[in-house]
Amino acid sequence: MNPLLRLRQFGQTVYLDEFRRSWLTNGTLQAMIDADGLAGVTSNPAIFQKAIVESHDYDDAIAELARAGKTPYATYEELTVADIRAAADLFRPMYDASNGVDGFVSLEVSPHLANDEEGTVAEALHLWRRLDRPNVFIKVPATDAGVPAIRRLIAEGVNVNVTLLFSLERYRQVAEAYLAGLEERLAAGLGVNVESVASFFLSRIDVMIDPRLDELARQPVPQAHAARQLRGTAAVASAKGAYVIYEGLFGAANERFARLRAAGARPQRLLWASTSTKDPNYPDLKYVEPLVGPDTINTLPLATLEAYRDHGDPASRIGDGGADARAMLQALSGVGIDLDAVTAKLEEEGVVKFVKAFDDIMTALAGALAGR
Repeated sequence: MNPLLRLRQFGQTVYLDEFRRSWLTNGTLQAMIDADGLAGVTSNPAIFQKAIVESHDYDDAIAELARAGKTPYATYEELTVADIRAAADLFRPMYDASNGVDGFVSLEVSPHLANDEEGTVAEALHLWRRLDRPNVFIKVPATDAGVPAIRRLIAEGVNVNVTLLFSLERYRQVAEAYLAGLEERLAAGLGVNVESVASFFLSRIDVMIDPRLDELARQPVPQAHAARQLRGTAAVASAKGAYVIYEGLFGAANERFARLRAAGARPQRLLWASTSTKDPNYPDLKYVEPLVGPDTINTLPLATLEAYRDHGDPASRIGDGGADARAMLQALSGVGIDLDAVTAKLEEEGVVKFVKAFDDIMTALAGALAGR
C-alpha cells in the first residue's frame, strides 16, 4: 500500500508544498488526490514566484490583465485568487466528505504586512471574501503583529494558516490567539466551526544551528563532544516540544477547550512545514518520519512527497522521546545556543525572504505587463 495513504492510519494528512497552474488542468493534482490521498496545498510568495516567473502558464492571463490596465499587484491578486479558487474546487469533494477536516488550500497575505496588524486583518478579510470558498486558509505570519491579527481573524470567522512559526513560546501564543478568537465568537452567539493550522517550520532551524554546533565541535572546549551529538536535533526536538504543548491546550483534559469542543470547535492542528532536507548528509525523510502522529499535517515539497511514496515507513512516532526532546533543547542551551535568539532571527529572515520573493514577482509582472 502507498505509504502516503498509510499515514492516515496514524492520524496524519499530507499537503503539497508546491504549486503549478498547469497541475490543475493536466490532471497532476487530481492524480495525487486519488493515488496519494493528498489532502491540501500550501502556497507562499516564493512558491508563486517560481510558478509565475518560471513557467508560461500565466502568459494568456497576464496579457488579458495588461489590456485591462491592471497594476502588478492587482495582476498578482487576480492570478493567485484564480489559482486558489480552482484548487479549492478540486479539493471540495474531499472537504465535504471529511466534514470540513481535509481539502484545504492556502493563500498568504502580502509579506509587506508582516509587522502591520491592521493591514494584515484588512487584507486577510479582503482575500477571504474574494476567494469565497469554505476550504481555504488565509496565511498569516506569527510575528508580534500577526498574533493579535490571528485572534481577530478567527473571531471574524476566517480560516487561518499561521506561518513562520519557529519557537515554542510563539507557538503557545498562536494557539492562545486561536482559542481567544473562538471564545469571542462563542460569547457573541456565533458558530465556532472556524479552522486553523499552525505551521511549524523545521529544516531552517537546523540550517541555522548546525553550523554553530560544527564550529563549537572543532574547538578544544568541554562542550565539543556535546555539540557533535546535538547536530541535527534542534528542529525535531522543537516539533516534539510543540506537540506536547498542543496536547496540553487541546487535549481532553483541558477544560477551556472542552467548552469550545462541546460547541463544535476543532483543535488548531500542527502542520509541519519546511520539511525538505537541506543537508545532503541527512536522510531525505528526516523531517517526516519522526513527526507522524494524531491530528497533524505534513506539507511536503514534490520531491519529498515522491520520496515518501517510494520508501516511507509510516508509524506514530510523534510521542516518542518527548523527555529526550526536552533534554536536547536544554542541552543546546547548555552549549551556548540561544534558542530564543535563533528563532527570532529565523522569523525575521523568513519575512525578508518572502518579501524578496514577492517583490521579485512584482518586478517580473511589471515587465510582463509593459511588454503586452
